[in-house]
Amino acid sequence: MEIYFDNAATTKVKDEVLNEMIQYLNVHYANPSSVYDIARENKKAINAARENVANLIQCEPKEIYFTGSGTEANNWALKGLVDANPGRSVHIITTKIEHPAILNTCEYLEKKGVEMTYLDVDENGLIRLSELESSIKENTLLISIMFANNEIGTIQPIEEIGKIAKDHGVLFHTDAVQATGQLEIDVKKLNVDMLSMSAHKIYGPKGVGALYIRNGIKIEPFIHGGGQENHKRSGTENLSGIVGFGKAALLVLQNFEHKEKIKQMRDRLIGEIMERIPDTILNGHPTERLPNNINFSFRRIEGESILLLLNSMNIYASSGSACSSGSLDPSHVLLAIGLPHEIAHGSLRLTLGDFNTDADVNAVIDALPKIVSKLREISPIK
Repeated sequence: MEIYFDNAATTKVKDEVLNEMIQYLNVHYANPSSVYDIARENKKAINAARENVANLIQCEPKEIYFTGSGTEANNWALKGLVDANPGRSVHIITTKIEHPAILNTCEYLEKKGVEMTYLDVDENGLIRLSELESSIKENTLLISIMFANNEIGTIQPIEEIGKIAKDHGVLFHTDAVQATGQLEIDVKKLNVDMLSMSAHKIYGPKGVGALYIRNGIKIEPFIHGGGQENHKRSGTENLSGIVGFGKAALLVLQNFEHKEKIKQMRDRLIGEIMERIPDTILNGHPTERLPNNINFSFRRIEGESILLLLNSMNIYASSGSACSSGSLDPSHVLLAIGLPHEIAHGSLRLTLGDFNTDADVNAVIDALPKIVSKLREISPIK
């Protein structure tokens, strides 16, 4: 039996989504931009999907632009806005715990002369609103702060951030790739001007995302070509992917109460592990966190070793250390919240999803204390 606790990395495509997608690969396959009847029917399918995705964040369908990923949406939000303001001195505010899709884009823009401010966070991963407000300058064009962190699950005070941005006449973008489908989102209430999403985080397919752009925002296209997506994002539409995204969004809206069940499993797992394993740290905010996110640090061991032993038991999770990239450095997020290197290395992220059960939770509660005890016995660090 496989137990999958890495839903923040990607989710499994639901059967209902897959069944919806298949017919747009080999039956309704016409290019949606063509003029004949079967093409127009496919355009209607895209528009229906656009409406479902819009309903996830309570915006107008025409404000949703489909992309190839959440990473593309993040890149477009920042680069497109800068490109729409040529010759202007531009300042952007973000945080030190953003996803690399934001941080690496900011690094690229800095090389182009854009001024950046990277906000610190507290020990729970929250920004300080006073620091945000004091960082705003006359040339501040954009605030880009993630809705909820992908590693530690901390939810930022988005409504307060949106109010500060609006009061100062600054645009506000949020990377909501992890938050979409987990939290109820109303972009108008939150004063969000742009928001990034990804289908494969909500049981849809990989290779399709979306950027919400509030009506009236001046932004340059990220991809030029045939003028699809209202001349904002060219390229033949990923028809089956978009339809799958729309179906996944609809399923979220129809079954949002299941998030409470996931939260209950999360809380039981946190409570049991904290009780059974001494010298364990829960990273991230204790309450203002995604309902599916757990991030532990275990003193005197390394996260990669935990992953390997869990893997041998067919339990799949992730570590805060950047082992997949070959780097020996621990997570930039864990360092930003103040963990020393030796503790940040001993981190484990468990992210639950719709397919997880109480039996899965019981298996982790049973396995993890034994694994940590074994690793501590052989650890040179006492």
